[in-house]
Amino acid sequence: MIQVTNLSKTYTNGVRVLNIEHLEIPKGQSFGLVGNNGAGKTTFFSLLLDLIQPSSGHILNNTIQVNTSEAWKPFTAAFIDESFLIGYLTAEEYFYFIGDLRGQNKADVDALLAKHEEFFNGEILNSKKYLRDLSKGNMKKVGIIAALIGDPEVVILDEPFANLDPTTVNRLKKIIKELADDSNRTVLVSSHDLVHTVEVCNRIVALHLGEVVKDIQTSPETLKELEAFFAV
Repeated sequence: MIQVTNLSKTYTNGVRVLNIEHLEIPKGQSFGLVGNNGAGKTTFFSLLLDLIQPSSGHILNNTIQVNTSEAWKPFTAAFIDESFLIGYLTAEEYFYFIGDLRGQNKADVDALLAKHEEFFNGEILNSKKYLRDLSKGNMKKVGIIAALIGDPEVVILDEPFANLDPTTVNRLKKIIKELADDSNRTVLVSSHDLVHTVEVCNRIVALHLGEVVKDIQTSPETLKELEAFFAV
């Protein structure tokens, strides 16, 4: 589904922040990306979403090179941070706007929102608040659910567990696991939280200084292996 070849990103100051020779993420995999600050996780997702240009190499999403074509966009959705939101809209206005982009009518969007009503915990829908006035945690809830509109084949979530309370984290893990149960959907999650990532992903890749240093199929020993690695 996703193929990475000789991918690198170097900024004008000469600092190389990502260097991945080869990486394949097959269709239907729940893929976790972990690493310390500055490891290159967000850079990788930004390249995958054509938000920045690679210094070399390329990424294919379902055989489509992401930085030369937009044909991958109809089946790919993401939430990286609150910059993806439109601050002067209410949550409902934003959901319907994304639905329109995704070819979904109001009833389609309402059905998805009803399915995830528990995730919102009564704090977002019908509040009449603009997105800019929500807490960071509630902004994240809106962005995550908006990424599910239109049933995308590829879902990309950067640090989805940050700024969420424990109850919401557990609800989010349930949502991600349900997404990953669909063999036609590829889910990519990056996080600093090793425990949560191991729980929801069946493969974990660790980055260090922009390079892949671990590539593990999740097992009962994965968490201990990762904790030992990052304890050094």
